[in-house]
Amino acid sequence: MDYLPIFFNINNKPCLVVGGGEIASRKINLLLKANADVTCLAINCCKNVEDLVANKKITYINREFDQNDITNQCLIISATDDASLNRRVSELANSANIPVNVVDSPDLCTFIMPSIVDRSPIVIAISSSGKAPVLARLIREKLESTIPHAYGKLAILAGDFRSQVKEKLNNIKDRRYFWEKAFSGIIAEKVFSGKIDEARSDLEAQLKQSKDTQLGEVYLVGGGPGDPDLLTFKALRLMQQADVVLYDRLVSDGVMEMVRRDAELIYVGKERDNHSVPQGNINQLLVDLAKQGRRVCRLKGGDPFIFGRGGEEIETLAENGVPFQVVPGITAASGCSTYSGIPLTHRDYSQSCRFVTGHLKDGSMNLPWEELAVEQQTIVFYMALNGAKHLSERLISHGMRGSMPVALVEKGTTPEHKVHTTTLDSLPKLVANNEIHAPTLIIVGEVVKLREKLNWYDGDDNLPA
Repeated sequence: MDYLPIFFNINNKPCLVVGGGEIASRKINLLLKANADVTCLAINCCKNVEDLVANKKITYINREFDQNDITNQCLIISATDDASLNRRVSELANSANIPVNVVDSPDLCTFIMPSIVDRSPIVIAISSSGKAPVLARLIREKLESTIPHAYGKLAILAGDFRSQVKEKLNNIKDRRYFWEKAFSGIIAEKVFSGKIDEARSDLEAQLKQSKDTQLGEVYLVGGGPGDPDLLTFKALRLMQQADVVLYDRLVSDGVMEMVRRDAELIYVGKERDNHSVPQGNINQLLVDLAKQGRRVCRLKGGDPFIFGRGGEEIETLAENGVPFQVVPGITAASGCSTYSGIPLTHRDYSQSCRFVTGHLKDGSMNLPWEELAVEQQTIVFYMALNGAKHLSERLISHGMRGSMPVALVEKGTTPEHKVHTTTLDSLPKLVANNEIHAPTLIIVGEVVKLREKLNWYDGDDNLPA
């Protein structure tokens, strides 16, 4: 390491900033966030510094720097555009053994200012040792996007209970297990959702339980249509902390790569007429694993509550008193249509959109055809590839014109994304004459016409002859 990373307590301690421009202003604001007693010394100052002076946030000395200005400061920052002055400040501070930072001059610094992710009291500092500050900033931006702002509130809540936990649990391993469960489970999620009082009650209840009686929990997570970049932050966070993952065949390989590496993986995929694990068994397995104290991720393609049978699973969990969370995902209709350049609604073509399953519980396709066979509406059929001939015939027999545009989106949003376009009356021929594999979504409506104009996804098109 070129620098030792430390966290410096400057609360109510004197700090000197030489310079009054915009850069100096940013450094002053950072010191004020740490409750420092800041003095700014400069001949001229920017509007931001003037406002701080007017609001009595800092002390301002309006003159040139003098060596006698270095006295008993806790630290000094020089942020001027005068190289010789900056060097002089650095030399004098070093002589007085006072930590000094000169902006954009690492060779004159005894400490450097890192990029900061502030979730106080959680604070993360990122440094490139002054060699690539823009890279450090980019890393900070990545962390900012993945760490919830409420982590600070979670730390404060933990601080309130720290002594109680230490008194109840003498063994450090037991305390570690307790806090790991609190920080990566339903308690943390309630804090992130702003339910602080509920989280506090849950933490109190967890402290009263013995380790052997503690329940696990279940996360019903929507994995989206296939592209792992479409996962939500919350979905990714829960996938990373789950002990065991139950996944189905619609979860893409790319999404599975985002699962915690040492998690137990259980495949419970279902295909038409081939259910590797019956739904009732899946429901019970979720309960059994949670009662073993495990964190269980039920990972589904698309969204758990849109033809994902998530409702059936949480019914069983609720009946058995198992805590659970549901994380929505980008459903296949949205992801596949967007990647295919087909808007689901459009002012000129479609004022409504219907999501329809093409495979009911009893294996039939008994749908409200009269409601579906109308103009100015988009219909998205899930799991309807095998019933394409039937849906074409039924829609036409109920009044929909045979020239209605249709798109079949095969393996949407994945690297194998493929779009077939046709018309409603030609749909059966297209399916019969081409190898089209599930999962395939069928979109019926005038909006399909917009594909040529709006398509941005660089994939293959298989257009019917």
